[in-house]
Amino acid sequence: MKKILVTGGAGFIGSHLCERLLNEGHEVICLDNYFTGTKQNIIHLLKNPYFELVRHDITMPYYIEVDEIYNLACPASPIHYQYNAIKTIKTSVMGSINMLGLAKRIKAKILQASTSEVYGDPEIHPQTEDYWGNCNPIGPRSCYDEGKRCAESLFINYHQQNNVRIKIARIFNTYGPKMSMNDGRVVSNFIVQALKNENITIFGDGKQTRSFQYVDDLIEALIRLMNTDDNITMPINIGNPEEYTMLGLAHKIIDLTGSKSKISYLPPPEDDPVQRQPDISLAKKLLNHWEPKTQLKDGLIKTIEYFKNELKL
Repeated sequence: MKKILVTGGAGFIGSHLCERLLNEGHEVICLDNYFTGTKQNIIHLLKNPYFELVRHDITMPYYIEVDEIYNLACPASPIHYQYNAIKTIKTSVMGSINMLGLAKRIKAKILQASTSEVYGDPEIHPQTEDYWGNCNPIGPRSCYDEGKRCAESLFINYHQQNNVRIKIARIFNTYGPKMSMNDGRVVSNFIVQALKNENITIFGDGKQTRSFQYVDDLIEALIRLMNTDDNITMPINIGNPEEYTMLGLAHKIIDLTGSKSKISYLPPPEDDPVQRQPDISLAKKLLNHWEPKTQLKDGLIKTIEYFKNELKL
């Protein structure tokens, strides 16, 4: 049994991770300030004697003795991270400094949930880990992109200077149950609009592409990454390399929900990436032949069921 701290543990990905770690027999401390996370995501875990829930903001120091830290705390959808851009940067930068300082003091292994957003609007396709990215440092998305890029730099520096044991996961678009209904992400937006028979809004011409991985596949990869040898410190892409256009995704969701929704088009947001697809060769090599197992259709069916329950349909 390991004692594991999960920051952002009441969020979409964090709550799935807490549940999986508990199921594997570990003690889990879930840290969250509930900016985007909710108690509803982890309320079923509260009866487990090895689960502890702490309301805390990681921009402030936190002291505890643990074996491992998963640093997932940070709003990840544009609606939420642009709501308070300064707080978003502080969460990525000061939060990382606080968690790295904790890991250094207690000699814990620490994993950073980074993002495919570090690649910005990429000029190479698919994206490999050695690509430096194409980000606008003063654009509307920069609070998230640059915050995560700085966090990666901090992790590498703490490792090189202080021998902190680090892992960095560059997470590509992830979907599944427990996504927030109002987070503005494309999968949740399309499903909720389809279930309500409202127009499905596509920003731009719908030809822009994304790759979607089901949350269970991501959790498996994060745990495998945490368990790799200490000499593996480079960022690793974790995503599903199957690429879909926004228009294709919308039609698939309309079919699966039996919706009467039509598609409407709005202007694209500033700095919105045109293409996003991970090269996961490194993950396959270093994470014991890991690759996504869940087909998009199967994952969407589970996610649609979750939103049906949330909408009381």
